[in-house]
Amino acid sequence: MRISHLTVAFSIGLMLLSPLHVLAETAGTSTASAAAGMPSNEGKVLSTLDAPGYTYMELANTEKRFWIAAPTTRVKVGDRVRFEQSLVMKGFNSKTLNRTFDQIIFVNSATIVN
Repeated sequence: MRISHLTVAFSIGLMLLSPLHVLAETAGTSTASAAAGMPSNEGKVLSTLDAPGYTYMELANTEKRFWIAAPTTRVKVGDRVRFEQSLVMKGFNSKTLNRTFDQIIFVNSATIVN
């Protein structure tokens, strides 16, 4: 019985740490995003905000909008960005921007893709 509990706990832990699992929850993506040709870790830049050390980007993926915060990145509205997810935060207050984000994904890197 002990192995069963450990197996279940391990499986749940993997699901919680999986970037695609969290991103699908966060951005509301589904298999439709893959069918539309845009992976769940990509989006089109709708707007940007710069702060010391970070670039905040509002992205659209399929029909969903979401915010990411990446190390300072040179992007412009209309760019398609691929990112490596790190941490999802709800109710994040940026004192630098004097703004609270309902939900934001902090990412390790963001790269412009064609």
